[in-house]
Amino acid sequence: MTQLTKMKPATGCKGPALAFALAAAVGAAIAAPLAPAGAATPQEIRELSDALGLPEILQVMVAEGRDYGDEMEGQLFPGRGGASWDGVVAGIYDVQDMGASIEAVLNQQLADVDLDPMLEFFTTERGRRIIRFEVSARQAMMDADIEDAAKDSYRAMRRQNDPRLEKLDEFAAVNDLVEFNVMGAMNASYAFSLGLMDGNAFDGSLTEDQILADVWAQEDQIRADTEDWLFGFLAMAYRPLEKDDLQSYIDISETQAGQAMNRALFAAFDETYTGISRQLGLAATRFMVGEDI
Repeated sequence: MTQLTKMKPATGCKGPALAFALAAAVGAAIAAPLAPAGAATPQEIRELSDALGLPEILQVMVAEGRDYGDEMEGQLFPGRGGASWDGVVAGIYDVQDMGASIEAVLNQQLADVDLDPMLEFFTTERGRRIIRFEVSARQAMMDADIEDAAKDSYRAMRRQNDPRLEKLDEFAAVNDLVEFNVMGAMNASYAFSLGLMDGNAFDGSLTEDQILADVWAQEDQIRADTEDWLFGFLAMAYRPLEKDDLQSYIDISETQAGQAMNRALFAAFDETYTGISRQLGLAATRFMVGEDI
C-alpha cells in the first residue's frame, strides 16, 4: 500500500500525469503520558514506512519532480531558467525535507493506531514481495514509453474482460484510490495556481474563487487521467502476484489499521505535494516576469 500516485501540479489545461516540523510531532508523541494501549510509536511508524518502500518512492518523486521542472520551463519561460531554475527545483524537491514532512504527518495521524498487524503483514515474504513489485512499477513508469505500455495493457484487459480486473477494481475501491488521487491532484493544481497568484503572475486579474472554479472545471479530465495512470500502474505492479496474494492485500487493507494507514499516507503525501506545488508556482513566477534569482 505504498504511495500509488504520480502527481504533478497542473498548469492551465495540463492535468497531472498520475499522485508531506518533524521535531514537534515526534516530541509530542514521545511526551504523551497517556497513549492508548497498542498506540504506535515514532519508531514503529518509521519501520512501517521503510517496509512500505517510502524511501525508494521518495527518490522516484524527486526524479519525477526534476523532470517536471524541465517541462515547466519549456511551457512557462522557455530558455530563461537554466541552471538557476534547476537549482530552485532541486531545493523544492529536497528528499530530506519531503521525508521529514511525510513522517511528521504520519506521526500525527497514526499516533493512536495499533500498527502491529500492518508491520506483521509487510515484513512477511508475501508483504515484501508486494512492495517490491509496487516500487519496481513506480520506478519503471518514470519512462514514458513504459507508462504508455502499462496503460495500453490495462485498456486491453478491459476490452477482453480479463478476470483479474475484478480484484484490481476491488483493491482500488477498498483503498478509495481514485477519489484520494483526484482530490490530491486538484489540491496540487489549486496550490500551484495560488503560488502563481502570490507571485503576481496573473497581474491581479484572477481571484482565489476564480482559480478554484478553474480547478473544478478540470475535474473530469483529472479523473480520467487519474484512472488511466492508476489502473495502468496496478495492472503492471500486481500482474506477477498470485490471486491469493492480492486477496490477502485486500483483506489487510479492509482492517481498521489498514484503513487508518491508507488515510494517513494520503494525508501525508497530499500535504507534501500541496506545499511543493505552491512553492513551484511562486518560484516559476519570478522567472516568468524576468526577475533575477
